[in-house]
Amino acid sequence: MARTLAQFSITPDSDGDYTLHLEDDDGETLEFTASFEQLDLIVEAIEEVIEDEGEDALADEDDDDAEPEDD
Repeated sequence: MARTLAQFSITPDSDGDYTLHLEDDDGETLEFTASFEQLDLIVEAIEEVIEDEGEDALADEDDDDAEPEDD
């Protein structure tokens, strides 16, 4: 079963990389080291999901705003 993300942080290290801290609802924290390029790929993937979800949400709103058809 997937864990629920409670909070996260990203901190630079002295080697030019970054440490991602991901904490779940139980307080367990996982740490990952990532390069700038990897962070950029994560950002791109998140933006794609948000764009897709945003388009779906807008389509749902358009459906809700449509005039009801006469039967």
